[in-house]
Amino acid sequence: MKEIVIDLEAEKKEILKRYRALLRACKSTMQKGDKRMIRLAFDMALESHQNMRRKSGEPYIYHPIAVAQIAAEEIGLGTTSIVCALLHDVVEDTDITLDDIEREFGKKVAKIIDGLTKISGVFDYNSSLQAENFRKMLLTLADDVRVILIKLADRLHNMRTMEFMPRDKQLKISSETVYLYAPLAHRLGLYTLKSELEDLSMKYMEPVTYKFIAQQLNEKKAERENFIRDFISPIKDILNEQGLDADVYGRPKSIHSIWTKMRKKNIPFDEVYDLFAIRIILNSKPENEKSDCWKAYSIVTDLYHPNPDRLRDWISSPRANGYESLHTTVMGPRGQWVEVQIRTTRMNEIAEKGFAAHWKYKEEPNNDSGLDQWIHKVRELLSNPEANALDFLDDFKMNLFSDEIFIFTPKGSLIQLPVNATALDFAFEIHTDIGASCIGAKVNHKLVPLSYKLQNGDQVEIITSSKQSPKEDWLNFVVTAKAKSKIKSSLKEEKRKIAENGKEILERKLKSLKVTYNSDNLYKLSYFFKLPSTLDLFYNVAQGKIDVKQLKEFVASEKIVENKPEKIEFVPNEQFNKKVKGDDSDTLLIGEDLQKLDYKLSACCNPIPGDDVFGFVTVGDGIKIHRTNCPNAAKLMANYGYRIVKAKWNSQKELAFLTGLHITGIDDVGLINKITTVISSDFKVNMRSITVDTEDGIFEGSIMVYVNNTKHLDNLILKLKEVVGVSSVTRFDSHDEDMVKAS
Repeated sequence: MKEIVIDLEAEKKEILKRYRALLRACKSTMQKGDKRMIRLAFDMALESHQNMRRKSGEPYIYHPIAVAQIAAEEIGLGTTSIVCALLHDVVEDTDITLDDIEREFGKKVAKIIDGLTKISGVFDYNSSLQAENFRKMLLTLADDVRVILIKLADRLHNMRTMEFMPRDKQLKISSETVYLYAPLAHRLGLYTLKSELEDLSMKYMEPVTYKFIAQQLNEKKAERENFIRDFISPIKDILNEQGLDADVYGRPKSIHSIWTKMRKKNIPFDEVYDLFAIRIILNSKPENEKSDCWKAYSIVTDLYHPNPDRLRDWISSPRANGYESLHTTVMGPRGQWVEVQIRTTRMNEIAEKGFAAHWKYKEEPNNDSGLDQWIHKVRELLSNPEANALDFLDDFKMNLFSDEIFIFTPKGSLIQLPVNATALDFAFEIHTDIGASCIGAKVNHKLVPLSYKLQNGDQVEIITSSKQSPKEDWLNFVVTAKAKSKIKSSLKEEKRKIAENGKEILERKLKSLKVTYNSDNLYKLSYFFKLPSTLDLFYNVAQGKIDVKQLKEFVASEKIVENKPEKIEFVPNEQFNKKVKGDDSDTLLIGEDLQKLDYKLSACCNPIPGDDVFGFVTVGDGIKIHRTNCPNAAKLMANYGYRIVKAKWNSQKELAFLTGLHITGIDDVGLINKITTVISSDFKVNMRSITVDTEDGIFEGSIMVYVNNTKHLDNLILKLKEVVGVSSVTRFDSHDEDMVKAS
């Protein structure tokens, strides 16, 4: 193997060059003594990482410098953050401790770096290491939002330089990014960062689609630029006439947002018309901001017809993350809809740099800003010590991406809630005790049930009763993380009280059956009745769901000695190398060394040969194979990265795999016959089921077919599209099950 020659002198020069570029990026926020602090941090990082290299072969120090540069330039953070960014990996990867950091840079820097350091040591793999690390990071966020902002800068640089990583690592990191970090960037108002994180994740998770959309955008670039020029020219002229100083330009939508639209509306790329948005940035004085934006809106809508349903006024009521802008959609000169965003320079900086820019415009930090309210909510969520890290993560994520609605209290105060929030969510938002004792609500003076979905602008009055207590079915309709966690902890408390009685009952019953009451037997009992914990065992006994007859069956069972509940640990792949059953043994190779192991195809996405797939080690159900674009893939990889194993198709056998096709078109005599002829006769493909529906001359059908691989499926789709009357053929998953339970 050819030895790589490293030019240390050239590297030293490059490190110095990058460090100087970082100092230039920090110039605007630097105060007296800051340069010395940054130099101290840089020297410590340089020395700590001196013998370390990245997967690309570059010196490791390039990474912390780049993270600090992103924090300064793209997020707009100050000196403390730059110091933390330079040192963010030293505690985790080198001999330097948090005490060393505190001694050199003070408590604040040490606390932020602690928040950025992953948990190490003994860990129960029944839980999720990623979820625990994320919760730890958020605990520090409750004190200092810079932890998250530096983490986002770190993640962005890792995503930008991920081409040297192995494929399974790329998938795991991309999933985690799109599942957690992009929503976080969105919540903090960092829209540019969010778009880039989503695009980079898609580049690795959906490489073919990503390249296709990028190529299409590139091919139509000239045509798009001509359209934008024609569209904005008259707007610029009238803005100048009216004395409004403004920049007007078109910006392309991100590849990920175009792909999301294609999937949501089930349309091809050619039918996505809003590939760009027009932006009008006004240079206004603070007192004229609102009136100038509405003047510009009036000019645009005089020139082009607006869509009345598509006006979004985030200037009068900014989003919870501080975003202010006027959005409207107008009919362009060539008969296509164009989105126009109108905002001022200040609003634009907040839209680009989120809350980091907010602080710049706030002389005095106050508790009314959306960020402070949001951090307060995170703090409340974290205050529930019982919460399982994964439950917490699910509840937390759910409230990251949702749009807000504005609800009024009886006295006229404004409360922001996520879309689809119910009257019960509103009650918990006001106060935990009000939520717990809520029996109904009056919305706009009309009585409604607790599950009533609130609309923007509703005025809500809550009705309570001292006899009311939280119910299990409440969890089915509340959407806010606060309501969910409070209901769960209340139900747990109730369950614990009932379980205390069950404990005594079980002790007496076991005594009468001459079974020793000890933790070993309680484990065996829980396993015998397939219950997740001894608490559930006591609870079921108290509720009368487990009686003496069933306990006798347990005693009689021979499994008493052998069966001990298995705890999933991260075990090497060899332990799964059992005798393989069935004919499909050699169609998949699994693990680092791609062996033939036992597996099951997951029902949530029905993978077929040729699909990009991965293996997931389940508890008690072996390895399950999922498509990398399975609806549950991002969640599984983001939460259980250590259970993911490589999987690759080995096309040695012609086997049949079930998949679904969704067909739409213009209804015509004999259309179904033509479709089934293509499937059965031309392609010799077996059909399992076909359902057809026609309405007002439009035909819609779903067909479940058996195919050999993705090539076979693609050819079948192409052939079906050639049938006269068929307008679209798309693959779908046979049935969307809930996420595979991983515990």
